[in-house]
Amino acid sequence: MTTKEKNRPLRVLQLTDPHLMARADGDLLGVRTRESLQAVIAEVLKVHGQPDLILATGDLAQDGSVEAYRVFGESLKSFSCPSVWIAGNHDHIDNLLQVSREYNASDRHVIQGGWQFVMLDSSVPGKVFGALAESELAFLSETLEQHPDIPAVIALHHHPVDIGSDWMEKIGLTNRDAFWQVLDRFPQVRIVLWGHIHQEHERERNGVQLLATPSTCIQFTSGSSKFSVEDLPPGYRWLEFHDSGDFATEVRRAEDFQFELDQNSSGY
Repeated sequence: MTTKEKNRPLRVLQLTDPHLMARADGDLLGVRTRESLQAVIAEVLKVHGQPDLILATGDLAQDGSVEAYRVFGESLKSFSCPSVWIAGNHDHIDNLLQVSREYNASDRHVIQGGWQFVMLDSSVPGKVFGALAESELAFLSETLEQHPDIPAVIALHHHPVDIGSDWMEKIGLTNRDAFWQVLDRFPQVRIVLWGHIHQEHERERNGVQLLATPSTCIQFTSGSSKFSVEDLPPGYRWLEFHDSGDFATEVRRAEDFQFELDQNSSGY
């Protein structure tokens, strides 16, 4: 390995909310979700090349089927790196766990490139909103206590802050105060990363960067009081982490992907 390769940042790809289905032609509001995911993967490879790690942050399947999760796993074979998957509100947790184990994607804590990544399950069976069980909060606390000197990225599906969208406020992380009470004890936490809201969102809280990422299929209208989708292409987040503790991130979209979005729907 050359000195340049040794010193290069850790490259991490976040993919979120692909909403895949057992049916190959399965679509969400007119967008074929397998095709939009493939368009995003092609964009990643064209613009950035290979990542070192993939974070898949929930709603991997729309129908919760084993087949959909296997399509996701096979799709990621375009990349030569490991991935870790967590559940969203549309996922079937047992099926997701079964298939994520088949693809060696079930780790909840990864240390790589001088950073640590903690993957939390905020899904609540049968509900759209999210919550972190006491066991999840304990896992978060214990993991951070064990690695106080390694900068940390915390990933979950549901948004842990108000994003200024009335209809989504009711379906975010419902016990966010308990979540922040844990995180506020650990200065090594640098980033909280999530999906669910199908849009880009960035802000800062007490020195922690808060980042949400577009879906690999449909996009929700930012700041909308009622359910609304907007005609934006599918996207992803790319992050680069330096062992100094610095990082950079950007959202990109598969601008060439052609789709006919049903903008008259009242839900998904």
